[in-house]
Formats: sequence, C-alpha cells, structure tokens
Amino acid sequence: MSESLVVCDVAEDLAEKLRKFRFCKETNNAAIIMKIDKDKCLVVLDEELEGISPDELKDELPERQPRFTVYSYKYQHDNGRVSYPLCFIFSSPVGCKPEQQMMYAGSKNKLVQTADLTKVFEIRNTEDLTEEWLCEKLGFLHNMNFCVFKVFMY
Repeated sequence: MSESLVVCDVAEDLAEKLRKFRFCKETNNAAIIMKIDKDKCLVVLDEELEGISPDELKDELPERQPRFTVYSYKYQHDNGRVSYPLCFIFSSPVGCKPEQQMMYAGSKNKLVQTADLTKVFEIRNTEDLTEEWLCEKLGFLHNMNFCVFKVFMY
C-alpha cells in the first residue's frame, strides 16, 4: 500500500534531465541534487555538480534538510576495470521537521522509479557520506550479484 502512495510528483524537466544523466558518457563523478518544492508538491532540481568526490558531496548537502541525490561514481574494481554505477542517495538527517521527512519519504519511490535506479541508499547523517561508505555499499551489491550469478551457473 505505501509503495503506491505518491506525495510529490517529479517535475517534467527534472525527469528529462535524469534520463539524459543516466545515459551520459561522463568519465568523472557527477551529481544531481534534488529537493521538494513544497508549494508545488514537486521534486525539483536543486544543484548539478561535476567532478565531485563523495566527501565533497556531503558538504553540499544541508545538515538539517532532506535531499535526494543521483550520483554517478567512478568505481575502480580490483581487476582494474572501471565502471560508473549510478546511485540514488536519500539524505534524511536526524533533526529534520517531521513534515519534511514524510514528504521526502513519500516521494522517494516515485523518484527512484522515474530515474530507473536500483542502487538505492539512505543516510541519516550527512557526515556518513564518505568514499569508504559508498565503496562498502557498492562492494556489497557487487558481491551479492556475483553470488546470485554463481547460483544460476550450477
């Protein structure tokens, strides 16, 4: 039931920007930070950033307000291969107004669906957003996919 609840829709221009971002050939880290326009009940663009590390990204996020971020991260695998996973990061810091938290939480699924993303992470403290944290999250997903692949091979 809660998955069908949509508190705020995604602005059309933002949906198009997310589609283009998903298929861009960027070779550096890049981010799209989004916020909710409470008056229009829309998720809108807050900021676009290029060449930004996870540690720099955390400094761009408000400490007391939620934000949605789609982040293209240059990930160096152990075997030397490079990939650019797209991550959705929902920042909902402790101390946010309950009304804000509910609006963002109720809009998250629609935004993830619109952006067509599968690597979805949440943080409650912006200080948690570090390169180590992101690598741990991506490594966990990578290992799970590898295990599932191995199961199907046998």
